[in-house]
Amino acid sequence: MTRYAIVKEGQKPTKRQIKEIEALKNIEPNPDEENPELSYEDMERFRLAAIERRKERQKQVLTLRVSAETMRKAKSLGKGYTGILSRLLEMALNDPDMIEKCL
Repeated sequence: MTRYAIVKEGQKPTKRQIKEIEALKNIEPNPDEENPELSYEDMERFRLAAIERRKERQKQVLTLRVSAETMRKAKSLGKGYTGILSRLLEMALNDPDMIEKCL
């Protein structure tokens, strides 16, 4: 099985990658039972589902006041501490006992 290089968004493809892309243009799709050919309606449904999923995963901006000590502890976690805080907050809000302790 041939392994193709992945071109990431914003990245310029190498000459080798351009050759691979050009070669793939001439390959006909080969639908089968497990991978049927999609209709335009199917592709539109997948596109709309992807847009909805993206909206659900999109993070919201929040302004929150915390103590200086809390901020020091958070920053001591290193790069990505805001993601850690986000996951901690989500876990706490999903735990009724934690909510009860904070009320």
